[in-house]
Amino acid sequence: MCGIVGYIGHRDAYPVIIKGLQRLEYRGYDSAGVTLFDGKNIHLAKTKGKVEDLKTKAEATIPTNGKLGLGHTRWATHGVPNDVNSHPHYSNSGDLVIIHNGIIENYESIKQALIKRGYTFESDTDTEVLVNLIEEVKNKEGVKLGKAVQIALNQVVGAYAIAVFDKNKPDEIVVAKLGSPLAIGIGENEYFIASDASPFIEFTNNAVYLEDEEMAIIRIGKEIKMRKIKDDAIAYPNILELQLNLEEIEKGGYDHFMLKEIYEQPKAIQDTYRGRLLADKGIVKMAGIDQNLEKFLNANRIIIVACGTSWHAGLVAEYIFEDMARIPVEVEYASEFRYRNPVITEKDVLIAISQSGETADTLAAIKLAKEKGAFVFGVCNVVGSSIARETHAGAYTHAGPEIGVASTKAFTTQITVLTLIALKLAQEKGTLSQSKYHEYLAELEAVPTKVEKALLSNPLVEEISETYKDSANCLYLGRGYNFPVALEGALKLKEISYIHAEGYPAAEMKHGPIALIDEQMPVVVIATKKGHYEKVVSNIQEIKSRKGKIIAIVTEGDQTVKELADHVIEVPETSESLSPLLTTIPLQLLSYHIAVMRGCNVDQPRNLAKSVTVE
Repeated sequence: MCGIVGYIGHRDAYPVIIKGLQRLEYRGYDSAGVTLFDGKNIHLAKTKGKVEDLKTKAEATIPTNGKLGLGHTRWATHGVPNDVNSHPHYSNSGDLVIIHNGIIENYESIKQALIKRGYTFESDTDTEVLVNLIEEVKNKEGVKLGKAVQIALNQVVGAYAIAVFDKNKPDEIVVAKLGSPLAIGIGENEYFIASDASPFIEFTNNAVYLEDEEMAIIRIGKEIKMRKIKDDAIAYPNILELQLNLEEIEKGGYDHFMLKEIYEQPKAIQDTYRGRLLADKGIVKMAGIDQNLEKFLNANRIIIVACGTSWHAGLVAEYIFEDMARIPVEVEYASEFRYRNPVITEKDVLIAISQSGETADTLAAIKLAKEKGAFVFGVCNVVGSSIARETHAGAYTHAGPEIGVASTKAFTTQITVLTLIALKLAQEKGTLSQSKYHEYLAELEAVPTKVEKALLSNPLVEEISETYKDSANCLYLGRGYNFPVALEGALKLKEISYIHAEGYPAAEMKHGPIALIDEQMPVVVIATKKGHYEKVVSNIQEIKSRKGKIIAIVTEGDQTVKELADHVIEVPETSESLSPLLTTIPLQLLSYHIAVMRGCNVDQPRNLAKSVTVE
């Protein structure tokens, strides 16, 4: 949610900021703004709409020179999306400028106190309150900007990543973090600030990720000065060498990032098990599991917490862990977990799943579980992210950057990691026969090739999409391992095409949803050969008898369903537990093509954000 970009150095800041904001568009936003300081004056442009709208407005209305600048994409929380509520925001004097991600929960009481002291406000935002609080502290206490930021942040409740500068100190930017991610790129006599590293990757491979309740003073010609916000203790920057490369965050000839990422899945899955899966030797090697094996083997249960697509991956993992390793599993919405006073003990293992590693609800669940003494294991895609740092141990998915808001390769690589963990634990516990264990290893190793084959259905899926692009509703059905895939398929269609869709266990159809089925209702049914096949065929017959339109995902060579369904999409055969890695592929393609045909913004669907860093 929201995107921060800042620059201070020897370059013109404007092109760095605009390109950086475009790189952060995947995060989801409704308005954008930029401020530039040319050594004498601050120039500001902001607008409701996209970064391209901002670029047009800025180049028409303000000078775009200056070696210091801040840019922002806003996802509305306080105040409707409009020009005035967009960031950056000035203090009343016009000396201080701020951009902010997150929410200041006690902003209203602070605002009323500032109004009584003569401050006025143009916007409805909590951010304008914060910048004026900083100015109030600076003037009242007679302190420099960095100290004023620290004192002010100790008075606020909520989450934030901020960057602020004072036009009277044009060689300095102050940044701080609690909850929302913030990275500082370190170049030659220049610094970059961003929500993640993608805006500055072509300029430097060296970055510092602020920890929660840390602030930094960034000055030209000097090293970063870092402090703990609470107690003013010195903090020391941990400079990381970034592995990201520019090609990974460009479209590479595809029309959309989502389509590119769908087609990257064979490689992403292979990269995820590379070095971990040694099928010919019968070995699964994962450092995070190997070093904490007893925690898993002695666990009374595994609790999986996640949101959205990651929650669906967790549901698949519930089947896998219980089937293979015979460990009880509970899958929880991270957004609900901490609020229902859950029973957590030292004998529990909590697995937190997140693509970004910054999901606020999941981080809150992690902190609660740690307080209760549980062992916490993270599964995420972003090296150095908050979840990677907050958990006791973990495993990266190695999916590579996922720019499209609707997650695709994150889902399949999360399932891959979770399958590796289940197989490792099953081998250690002896809950799988040796022959079955080796069969799973071989099948998993073959998945990338089978995903490539599943992608060959793309022209057929595009043809089917043309038939159903104007549908008002869609039902997705699956059983067993493929019930979560039905949920994920429905979510994908909702997210990017704005068609109402619901996923259900196929057997639950007659307990309510069957009332919706008529000749206008497309029903997507996952009906692979392994796993309750005959039962699913019966469900398909029930749909057909009510004139529903059936789109079936079947195993190659299937004849029974072909005679019943209106459309059949084949996927290669694999074991039931690994089938979600294949059956999800045509569902991703279906949602993609329908969204394109409806003229939707596939990579940046309305109202959604890639990284949800507020609760």
